[in-house]
Formats: sequence, C-alpha cells, structure tokens
Amino acid sequence: MSAGAKSRVLVAAHSHPELTKGGAEIAAWQLHHAIAAGGAWESTFLGCGGTPRPGPSIGQPMGPGQYLYTPGEFDWFTFTNRNERFPEDFAGLLAKLRPRVVHFHHYAQFGVEAFAIARRAAPEIRLVLTLHEFQAICNHFGQMVTRPQRSLCTQATLVACHRCFPERATVDLFLREHWLRSFFGLIDAFVAPSRFLAERYIAWGLPRERMHVIGNATAAAAELPHRPRRSRRLQLGFFGQMSLLKGIGVLLDAAEDLADEPDVVINIHGDDRNQPEAFREELAARLARAPQNVRLHGPYDNARVDALMRGMDAIVMPSVWWENAPVVIEEALRNRVPVLCSDIGGMAEAVREGLDGFHFSVGSGTELAALIRELAAEPQRLAALAQTMRTPPTPAEVAASHIALYERLLPAEPLSRARRAR
Repeated sequence: MSAGAKSRVLVAAHSHPELTKGGAEIAAWQLHHAIAAGGAWESTFLGCGGTPRPGPSIGQPMGPGQYLYTPGEFDWFTFTNRNERFPEDFAGLLAKLRPRVVHFHHYAQFGVEAFAIARRAAPEIRLVLTLHEFQAICNHFGQMVTRPQRSLCTQATLVACHRCFPERATVDLFLREHWLRSFFGLIDAFVAPSRFLAERYIAWGLPRERMHVIGNATAAAAELPHRPRRSRRLQLGFFGQMSLLKGIGVLLDAAEDLADEPDVVINIHGDDRNQPEAFREELAARLARAPQNVRLHGPYDNARVDALMRGMDAIVMPSVWWENAPVVIEEALRNRVPVLCSDIGGMAEAVREGLDGFHFSVGSGTELAALIRELAAEPQRLAALAQTMRTPPTPAEVAASHIALYERLLPAEPLSRARRAR
C-alpha cells in the first residue's frame, strides 16, 4: 500500500440485501456502509446472488464499491463450493482490491475453502468471520432444533446428530465436523453478535481468545414526528418471517386465548413466501379462522419499519429456536418500543426482563396470552420501560468496535514484498 493510503476491508456476505432481507446480509451491509462513512478505513462489499452465466463469477452489476458473486453448485452439508471459477475469480478480486482484512459474514455460497483461497492469495491478509447462527455445529439449518420433533437441542454430539439425520453415517458427521474446524483454524478472529452464540461455539471447540462479542450494525432510527396514540387498545406487533421456528403458531395460540379480550390487537407484519408448501397451507387455514383481534398486514419495506414499530405498544418475538441477535429486537429498542420474547438464547440476552421488555416460556401461547392480558390491564408497566430500555449502539459505534478489532490483528506496518515472498 502506498504511504498515507487508507486500509481497506472487504466485507463478504452470503447474499445481498437488495436480493434477500436476511439478518446476516443486512448486518454486513450496514457494517460496510458505517465503515465507509467513518472515513478511517475504506470498505468494499461482496454479496452473492443471481443466475449462473458464462464468464467470470464475480462482477459489479450493483454499482461501484460493491461486487456480486454468482454462485454455482454448492454442497450444503460440508459447505463446499463446487464452482470451478470461484478460486481464480476470488483470488483475482483480492489481488485487485488488496484489502488488509477480509470480513466474512457467512461461509455459505463462498464455501469454507474461501478462507484458504484468501490465505494463499495474500498471506498477510487477516480473516474475520461473524457467526450468525449454528450452521457449523448443527446440520439442521444451524438452528439446533431436533428433527422431526423440533425440540430444542442443547449440545451437538455424534449420537444426537445421527438421531436427527439417520440417513447420514456417523463417520460422515464426524468428518463434516473436522472438515469445518480445519478451515475455521485459518480465521484470525471470530465475531459473535451475542454472548450466548459465542459460548456455544467455544463449547464446540473454537478458541476463546479468538472470540469477540460485538453486536450487529443496524440502521439508525429514522427521524419521525411524534404521534400520539390513536387507540386505547393495546397494539402488539409481530415483524418478520411467518415461520414455524419464528413462533407464528405460538402467537396465534395466544390470539385465540385472547379472543374475548376487547383491548388487544395483534398486528402481523410479514409473510410466508419462503416456507414449505405444507406449512403455508396449514398457516392459511389458521389465519382464516383467526379471531378478530388479529390484523394481517403482509410484507413490509424495511425502510418503513421505524414508522410501523412506533405505532405499536410492544413488539412480540415468540421464536421457538434459540436465535442469536435478532435484528427485530434491535429495531424495536432503537424505536423505544418494549419487546415481549421467549425466555431463551439470544432473545433473553438482548431483552432484559423488566427493563427492555418481558419474557414468557418458549412455546407457550397460554403464558404469552396471560402476559398480554396483564399488560392490557396495566399499560403503565410498558410505559415505565421507557426509563430503563437500553439504546442499541449506533452504526458508527459498531463500526468503530470492528475497526479496533481489525487494527489489533494487523502488524504495525504493512508487510514488505520480501517478507510476503518468503
């Protein structure tokens, strides 16, 4: 790097927020923009998506400062990228950009071999990986929920994993684990958005000294005019995917228990487009017979989330899996709206009981309904939380924490050509 040149980070995510709206790609995108806005470092974004086509697998269809990798064949069991063009194209991108840090926000689509490609292409590059769920630990979409029972799993063992995946030989599960750990050994620093997630991965075998807990970057809250409450009824909001693991069934159970409660409205913002067809049919039937206290609003543009949340008295997050650091919770807190959530994992960590919101037993629509009924009778309990709710870090603060980590990983001066050649 020339004297006085800014250090550069390449932020890589397994999708692109203009193509999908998952938490990992949104967090990566927000971090990229916050670093670039800070001015101390330069940031380039690499997302994934699109239809395979002849020619290079990495291009710039999204505009300057960002690249898009078009994935090919991918093995989701071993997270192996079978696209023959990727190694050359990724190494070429690194040679062009010359980042000092490559910060992966996932290894899906790229494959864990991307860590080795980066290490071979430029040994002086530092590699950072943000862990967004438990994919390396759990082959069940990284959710640590058993199949087919869908009960919570507390520890991945070969016996337990084989019970979930009897079609996989125990030796295959053993080799998968050691395959992933071997590539994770190339990572200089891991970032976990929650202490809960960090401890799960440390128990799995990642070194504690390489683990750093830093929250995800989310957009700053929009400036909106104050609007007085339009209704005396308790307005509750659900935001996100209407899926089994996100607890939509638990929410509808609670709604049915509250059918005779005149002072409660449950507003559902989201859809089920990416869910299995059998589940969608079952959900459609439940919604068709849902009580009148349920309002289905459909999908929403994330640019409107602040205005939508500020019309709520509380946000409900009834997920029945552990979660990590749900973006919805951070969005609610930045808008000063309390959260009612399941009492497990990253949710319970993010929402302090009686300070940021209230907990209920995971999977219990009955207990959620009882909590809502209490709050409808005593709305001042929610109002009082305005004095105790935490304020999430700003994007600039999250970016500063990441930059501080990058700089701790780097040598005092860029490595010389002679040292790189050795």
